[in-house]
Amino acid sequence: MISLLGIIFGLAILVAGGAALVYGASQAATRLGISPMIVGLTVVSIGTSMPELIVNLTGALRGETGLAFGNVVGSNIANIGLVLGIAAIVRPIALQGQAVLREVPLLLLVTTILTFIAMDSPIDHLPAMISRSDSLVMLSLTSIFIYFIVADIVRSRQKGVFATQILESPIVVPDMHERMSWKLVFLILLGSGLLYAGAEITVENSVSFASQLGVSTAIIGLLIVGVGTSAPELVASVVAAMRGQSDLALGNIVGSNIFNILFILPTTGLIQAIEVPDGGVIDLIVSWLFAAALIPIFFHGQARLGRAWGGVFVLAYFVYAATRSLTAGV
Repeated sequence: MISLLGIIFGLAILVAGGAALVYGASQAATRLGISPMIVGLTVVSIGTSMPELIVNLTGALRGETGLAFGNVVGSNIANIGLVLGIAAIVRPIALQGQAVLREVPLLLLVTTILTFIAMDSPIDHLPAMISRSDSLVMLSLTSIFIYFIVADIVRSRQKGVFATQILESPIVVPDMHERMSWKLVFLILLGSGLLYAGAEITVENSVSFASQLGVSTAIIGLLIVGVGTSAPELVASVVAAMRGQSDLALGNIVGSNIFNILFILPTTGLIQAIEVPDGGVIDLIVSWLFAAALIPIFFHGQARLGRAWGGVFVLAYFVYAATRSLTAGV
């Protein structure tokens, strides 16, 4: 019980650190005149993924790659099933900006690649593993994501405005007298420090709690740590949905999931090869199914995730979590 409380305490520190970092970085980006849509796909999505990154790096350095795997996959499943579902229940999510129109299929593509990488070893009758070479391949694909984002920014800058066919968010004009402030720098540094402290506490207590339950750290990562590290995405997306900023809400989730797969997991794999835990391939398939479900919803009909579909996503997530818990003996 003490270990569980320790995990919750560590996650709370991670969330606080992520919130401080995201606020400081997003405000700095906005003052530099970057569109809210681009901020959502880059600063916010990457910033809200920092808890996953720091937890994974800490776990990898301690040899707990199962926790790292469970954290990323669990977070990606929770982001779509739980976070996007709740955001849609709060206010329907409509797909508008062309940037997000491109990122949704990209998410499905990179999820497919990761799933096949994990299935490659079982097909060859070898232990399922995300090797260092696999990690290098996935990291190289990060350049595609970065290229698209940079190309959007460059094109919009060259035109002097953020073209409506790329971004449908209002133009933010930077105040030349208020580009940065010590407050924002302090928040960024404070957030970074809290992330490090929270990760240490979370990893240590996760290992202890898994030992007490007699389950793998991957299960704790999937069902507890992964959900906890998705809290920043939940807050950011629900607030965006309440404000009617559908693209920001969706862009945050999609961008975060892509970043988790193309950067966080392979960065962990470079430190130490990641063994895919028992049931890990099934977890990846579930993650793929959630990503695939977005395609017919957003690319056919009204391109809108309504409250009914949001409820289906949330229900599907809890069915998965309950089934995974029972099969793992939690």
